[in-house]
Amino acid sequence: MKPAYPDHSAPADADTRRAIAPVICYPTETLPIPDLAACRDARDGWTRVAEVLVPARDARCFEVPAGHFFRIRSVEGPQVGDLNLWNAVNLAERFYSGKTRALHGTHLSTGDRMWTSHPYLRPMATITDDTLDWYGFDTFGGSVHDVIGTRCDPYTHNLLSHGGQYHHCCHSNLTRALADARGLSLAEAESHVHDVLNVFMCTGFTRDTGQYFMKASPVRPGDYLEFFAEIDLLGGLSACPGGDCSAEHSSDTATCHPLLVEVFRPKAPPAGWVSPPVNGYDRSHGR
Repeated sequence: MKPAYPDHSAPADADTRRAIAPVICYPTETLPIPDLAACRDARDGWTRVAEVLVPARDARCFEVPAGHFFRIRSVEGPQVGDLNLWNAVNLAERFYSGKTRALHGTHLSTGDRMWTSHPYLRPMATITDDTLDWYGFDTFGGSVHDVIGTRCDPYTHNLLSHGGQYHHCCHSNLTRALADARGLSLAEAESHVHDVLNVFMCTGFTRDTGQYFMKASPVRPGDYLEFFAEIDLLGGLSACPGGDCSAEHSSDTATCHPLLVEVFRPKAPPAGWVSPPVNGYDRSHGR
């Protein structure tokens, strides 16, 4: 974080430099706009074809074919979840939280997309409904469904707890779930676990120190976040050991609840929808 008492004095034109207006790094006016109306129409008469209950302090994997929908639902009490997504037939193509953040902002909601990693860089899922969209940003700068945090992990826990060993951090939960789903060793699975979409988590940055904060999630039973699968997906969802993250994570004392994943097959794909191709860059890198 920035020092409270800098070693170097501000120059005479410091206020002028600070007053320079910001420029958006990635203007998104040229991005294809998802047809939310067509997606909503496609929900009429859909069929729920699968559901996976993710136990508290654990994770499970699930598959969603391209052209299907899935929902992550709160079912018993306030609970946040850490979501990983992969191309179901190529684990190297996975959710790229940093680029998603750069394109859509720190917190996602309806109409935003989850993008895949380089060299693929294409939409993998589109958020089509969000029952917490009413929350917006609070007076602390907090909001829900962030792509600024990573995932609670045993390595950071070990670092901050002077050697503690905790095995139900979201990173470890996702590692076990992927290993089970794909028949991988833990070491192989861990290499594919990546930064997450923090579903239902309420987070932001403190105004004074710029530190990442969390606060009690506003999610309640019945709330959900809904996605449309743009490609064949393998998902991994961890019901975070922090519960609603009102106090701590990586904890056996926080009140935790399961999360439900539901997969829906529409009668027909949304009108005009085509699964997006991989990114068109020729990968010559100037040679």
